[in-house]
Amino acid sequence: MPYISVRGVDHYYEWITADNSLDRNPLSDKPTLVFIHGWAGSTRYWETTARALTDQFDCLLYDLRGFGRSLLPRPIPAEVEALGYELEGYADDLALLLEALNLKRIYLNAHSTGASIAVLFVNRYPERVEQVILTCSGIFEYEARSFKLFHQASKYVVGFRPGWMTKVPGADRMFMTRFLRRPIPGAARKAFLEDFVAADYEAALGTVYTAVSQRAAEEMPQEFAQLPVPTLLISGEYDQIIPAELGRRAAGLNDRIQQVVMSNTAHFPMLEDTETYLQELRQFLRLPQAIG
Repeated sequence: MPYISVRGVDHYYEWITADNSLDRNPLSDKPTLVFIHGWAGSTRYWETTARALTDQFDCLLYDLRGFGRSLLPRPIPAEVEALGYELEGYADDLALLLEALNLKRIYLNAHSTGASIAVLFVNRYPERVEQVILTCSGIFEYEARSFKLFHQASKYVVGFRPGWMTKVPGADRMFMTRFLRRPIPGAARKAFLEDFVAADYEAALGTVYTAVSQRAAEEMPQEFAQLPVPTLLISGEYDQIIPAELGRRAAGLNDRIQQVVMSNTAHFPMLEDTETYLQELRQFLRLPQAIG
């Protein structure tokens, strides 16, 4: 499996291309589409979307620091611990990963917390991005009591993740109930539960505290307003994690942001209604629609 060391952490990455090779063809003239996963997930749930777009893109998937197969070294070195878990730091991780792979300019497709990282990345490195798709993203309003209760609940959830959870029949279905409106493939449910259980405690809890915070609530509206590239924001009609209304608030701040609300989907529209999701992406990116 390919890894690149970024600031002391081995980051897992993989190429998904039309020829199914393990690496990108150095002679390829296709643009690169980079996928960023959400909280406690990994690249695994993006694989089917990426494979459907290899007619037009070389797709790069990678696991964020502390998640998936990009787990923190143990014991955690002081220099890695000092990085912290602010989302800006994850944006900088991506910049360094792209430098290591000699990628100058990309397209981005990011989900949930990964979408916030993508927004920060675009604003910090605007010369490196052509277009961006934000899946299930938006702007939260700060409310001190609600945020405190959310952090307390998150600390309990992150602290109680015994490995046996992945062995219990039906646990994956129960775990994903709040995230879904429509059923998704069983393999995707199991992968998400496995990734959730395996995520590093420090990264899982740290990103909860930074992504859902007073600072984020105050600063992310400015970040959305400043986005300098064409942006598609796809919301799920029944998303309980990041409701479509929060996406509307973000889209209303910038004429470059186009929001699409996918009917009868929730927090994983790319898996709940793959055909419609791909149609929206292809239309936004001005790609030929798939035939058949």
